[in-house]
Amino acid sequence: MRVAEFSHSPIRSILNGLMSHDMQGFERELMQALEPQKEYLTEAELSLYQGGKKLRPLTLMLTARLFQPEDELPIKVLRASASLEMLHVATLIHDDIVDHASLRRGQHSVNAARGTEMAILIGDMQFLQSVRCFVDMVEDDTDMQLVKWVLDSAFDVCRGEIDEMETDPYWHPVSLMRRYFITIDRKTAVLFGLASEAGAALMRVRTSQLRRLGLFGRYLGRALQMMDDIYDLSQSDADAGKRKGIDLHQRRLTLPIIHAIKLFGNDHSMVRYMRNKEEKAGVDQINGWVDEIRRSDAFTQAYAEARDTALQAADLLEELPKGPHLDALRDITMHTVDRSY
Repeated sequence: MRVAEFSHSPIRSILNGLMSHDMQGFERELMQALEPQKEYLTEAELSLYQGGKKLRPLTLMLTARLFQPEDELPIKVLRASASLEMLHVATLIHDDIVDHASLRRGQHSVNAARGTEMAILIGDMQFLQSVRCFVDMVEDDTDMQLVKWVLDSAFDVCRGEIDEMETDPYWHPVSLMRRYFITIDRKTAVLFGLASEAGAALMRVRTSQLRRLGLFGRYLGRALQMMDDIYDLSQSDADAGKRKGIDLHQRRLTLPIIHAIKLFGNDHSMVRYMRNKEEKAGVDQINGWVDEIRRSDAFTQAYAEARDTALQAADLLEELPKGPHLDALRDITMHTVDRSY
């Protein structure tokens, strides 16, 4: 998301308005969870927790607020939100290792700054501390089930990373599309499903509401990842905080690129590049492919699918307790696809 856009987005208004008090509690719990490892983290690594949109913990707290709109949130909800953010940061660090990424949010990634070995350890530390914090909350069988959800979600994230690495670009576009959705469901959507379901579970709501919110979170996460893949081809380096067209540089088979493979055909230079790891491409050539994809139906088709996914997420919010917190979840969902690109 562009910085200027974020400052005027409903997310910023929700963070600073409706959820400002809860966000202060979240920040306190996060700082407490980070304290045992502070001596091992650089300022740049700690800044990973200061930046970002905090969408996962925000989603968790908003779903809890559906069922307790007025009184103080239980401390478990705030701690779970902090733990979820740590789990997310762990995935970011490991993502950058796998992708050999040199930038993260406009700064050097952990692996670029400290090397792969240290980045692996720092990422593992975030994951383990996240799980430790979840375990510290356990008081009954329901809490223990939440810990299992966390471990299942982390397992799915790892599976998604492997799925992405083992995708064969020579597969038929239909197979590539099927693998793409499996991958983003595991890499991205699973943590939003966890956030939505955990927030409600900690408020001890009905199973039917848990399932509805879990599905909502997964659709929201899927739409967010689809839009991130679109923004990779539409934002400048300064806007994105990373190299423009990084998915093409990394030969990553994202939604608009898969559509482009189908549209352009096997003889197109971009398709040959995506399939041949030995083939080289300069920045100017890749920028040319980016522009070509953006002008094509591949780009508009990818956006249409992302918007349809967000609408499915919004539909799942029907029949849940009405109020400002439900409105906030709906606003976040639609802002995902209503931003300019």
